Amino acid sequence: MSLLIFVLLLLLGLRVTDTTTETWRHCTELLPLDLLSFVLERDTSKLVPGVHMRQAAGVRGVHFSSPHTAMSFPSSHLLVNCNLFPKEFSLVVTLKIPRTALKRNEYIFSLMEPKKEEKRAVQEKEEENVQGNMLKSSKQRNISGEGQDGEKKERQVQSNEERGRIILGLRISKKRLHFLFKGHRGAVEHWVFRNTRLADNQWHTVVLTISSQHARLTVDCAPPLEIVPSRPFPSNLNIQGSRFHIGSRGRWKGLFSGLLRQLVLVPGSDATLQICPSSDPQLAALSVPPLLLDLPVIGKEEDSHLTPYEERVSVGLERSCSEMHQGQLWFNPLRKVLYLCDGTVWITVLQDQKRLDYVLEHQVLTTSSETHDVEVFQVPGVGLMAAMAHRSPTSGSALYLWTHTGFQLYQNITTQTALAWRHFSMGKKLFLVVSNSGGRPDKHTDKESETDFSVIYKWNKRRKQFVHFQTLQTHCARDWEAFNINRQTYLAVANHRLGNNNHTIDSVIYKWNRLTQSFEVHQMLPTSGAYDWEFFTVGPYHFLVVANAFDGVTTSVDSVIYVWINGSFQVFQTIKTFCATDWEMFRIGSRVFLVVANGHRFQGNGPSRYAINSTIYELDMNGQLFVRFQDIITYSAVDWEFFSLGEEYFLVVANSFNGESYSLNSILYRWQGYEGFVPVHWLPTIGCSDWEFFSSKGESYLIYSSAKVPLSKVFKLKTY
Repeated sequence: MSLLIFVLLLLLGLRVTDTTTETWRHCTELLPLDLLSFVLERDTSKLVPGVHMRQAAGVRGVHFSSPHTAMSFPSSHLLVNCNLFPKEFSLVVTLKIPRTALKRNEYIFSLMEPKKEEKRAVQEKEEENVQGNMLKSSKQRNISGEGQDGEKKERQVQSNEERGRIILGLRISKKRLHFLFKGHRGAVEHWVFRNTRLADNQWHTVVLTISSQHARLTVDCAPPLEIVPSRPFPSNLNIQGSRFHIGSRGRWKGLFSGLLRQLVLVPGSDATLQICPSSDPQLAALSVPPLLLDLPVIGKEEDSHLTPYEERVSVGLERSCSEMHQGQLWFNPLRKVLYLCDGTVWITVLQDQKRLDYVLEHQVLTTSSETHDVEVFQVPGVGLMAAMAHRSPTSGSALYLWTHTGFQLYQNITTQTALAWRHFSMGKKLFLVVSNSGGRPDKHTDKESETDFSVIYKWNKRRKQFVHFQTLQTHCARDWEAFNINRQTYLAVANHRLGNNNHTIDSVIYKWNRLTQSFEVHQMLPTSGAYDWEFFTVGPYHFLVVANAFDGVTTSVDSVIYVWINGSFQVFQTIKTFCATDWEMFRIGSRVFLVVANGHRFQGNGPSRYAINSTIYELDMNGQLFVRFQDIITYSAVDWEFFSLGEEYFLVVANSFNGESYSLNSILYRWQGYEGFVPVHWLPTIGCSDWEFFSSKGESYLIYSSAKVPLSKVFKLKTY
């Protein structure tokens, strides 16, 4: 009877266990996790205790003098809403180890169980020792097949020390790289890569890729070393309550003695494909902490020992100021300002004073037609140009060249109800792509075709004009966006509608094919009356956000932020917008913002509301999403333009219609820090459709286009 009860209890226990584990989740679909930045950037005013910044071979890294608790954090802070470690992942590490540094095994990082688990493990181990359990050493797995007795003994002792708490770790010895993890029956298993010889006083970038079939190690983008284990990496590695330790396993013994520059965990992906090939494979970067990206000292070559980082004057667009930078000078060439770090903040020492005083009308440019968009860009050897997207297909669109008196007509290009221009370059070649919303005329009926075609033009250096390059089928295209990812060029088109009523259609991402010398379809993304694309990069992440305007029923639709993962864009976040017509991304210091232009509210047969809020969103680094920062009342806004003058930041909005009139003020806002953006200038516009900021010979200008009258205006920004 007692045996039957025991069996029933055992089965019940198994059932409960099965039911529980079904709710457990693997850490999948996560972005690359920058472990080093996570601990270094908690407080940007100072470095973590026990961590020092040093320079070697002209490159910055961090050196650990003690395993401080600040270099440890709960895994749940990064591996959110999951209990099991990813079944497949990559680790990207950039390090430099002097030949004399490694005297024993050292940890690059580790993932450890909580201390309560360690106590239980110690008790279990003592019981096993009493019972004379000899299975401990057999649980060690050297897949590469090493066999010297002395080495086995050393590894057996190490295993006894680690067995209770380690879940996963990356450890290095003089000629080997060790990947450790909690395997079968809780024993720590080793996968060892021999003859890596990383301790040679040189920088190296290492990518360790773990999948269900193999473990692959790539050093400096060279052909990989591969291990095929007898047992795969466990699929049920529980990480509840665990902690990451950077540069150690939480103890003095085994502290990493080299320099560490990059440490990234990439769940569910082979990171080798993201960083290789590389022009500098020893320093191939996926995500390097901003603290380590400042320009290095140009001075004497360092010897084989680590050299403290010393810097007196640095040049660049952005620098951090902390205790370790105290007394340093920084010159910002864009703002022409010299700063001194007082250990907390940058203090201005010398400044080229440039503040916005007032806005002066500089040129009234009469155009051949109403203009939906203006694109200002530089043509090498020719000068500053502006491409106007004209409404009239009869006159086409115009290209203007900037002169000492203003913009002058330079070239006419045939377009079909053009809505937007975008310029981009590939190498030394310059291109323009136009969004045509009207079809080509039919040769037989003289009627407009229902099929739209947008056109790419290429700059001809000999003729000094843009010439036809490629035609792409589009659907009432509202916007083009050009961008580069991993040295590949892409174009994104915002397809607004198919016919007169179908607004829920796909927009298209095109990719440049070097073999065919043309753009080809790479990815289709569902959109609702798409109006605009905006591409931007934050650290190692590439984002693309679409302004969705209308779904055929209402303007209250979700606009979508996509993130680039494994060669394609995937949904990152959705934001409710109201006839969204434009997104503008901008940075102020280390802060990242997105502002949307909301056009109007419309639902079914109800009335439209044109006076509505447009919204600024700020990227919350910890929450990994954009959150509402500020609402600004706008009137059928169709564009935002961000620019800076000296140390001042501005946004100008294109207000186009208030429900009664197209003649109204567009407003220039200035950044006031805590208060956000406040209005400072009111600029009279008529049916304003676009704003562009540009500079020429030290002077700053704004140009706006009108979709209601055939004119554009250039304003000069007077500074003092």
